[in-house]
Amino acid sequence: MMNFQELQIQRRSIRKYSDELLTPEETKKILEAALLSPTSKNKHSWSFIAVEDRDMIAKLAECKPHSASFITEAPLVVVVAGNPLISDAWVEDASIAAINMQMQAEEINIGSCWIQVRNRSYSDRVTSGEYINELLDIPMPIEVVCLIAFGKKEASRRPADISNLRWEKIHIGKYTPDTGDVEQQEG
Repeated sequence: MMNFQELQIQRRSIRKYSDELLTPEETKKILEAALLSPTSKNKHSWSFIAVEDRDMIAKLAECKPHSASFITEAPLVVVVAGNPLISDAWVEDASIAAINMQMQAEEINIGSCWIQVRNRSYSDRVTSGEYINELLDIPMPIEVVCLIAFGKKEASRRPADISNLRWEKIHIGKYTPDTGDVEQQEG
């Protein structure tokens, strides 16, 4: 078992999966990680839809026509959603659960990739979230934050390089802008 920093170094977004299915135990462990996630005021504002049906995964891949097509190869896609009427921290609650699932997957050597849905578009008139809500019968006011694709890694990616950490993004005592911050503001 890896320690937490080793998990962080090893976890990379994986977009290519082998044909091997996840075992029920692996799927359960990933979903348990979501349900074990902390939530603001213990409100549990999140909901999860685990999708293994290939046809439904193919339809989910259309939620972002140009950037989600790779999920058609994933044997498991989890829709991560939240209810803004339960908690004003619903986005944060759902996001924490999503990364917890990804870290759990990495610990059992399963690849994953976050697909952003919130504030993304399916078409000029329909958001990605509206498309998914219609597809999966998700009622209002529940909103989809992201999809997480899971699968056995077709190939491993090079781990993160700890010597390349962006220490300039750490500020001690007070914020002090760096040149990267200025460039982002101007651009």
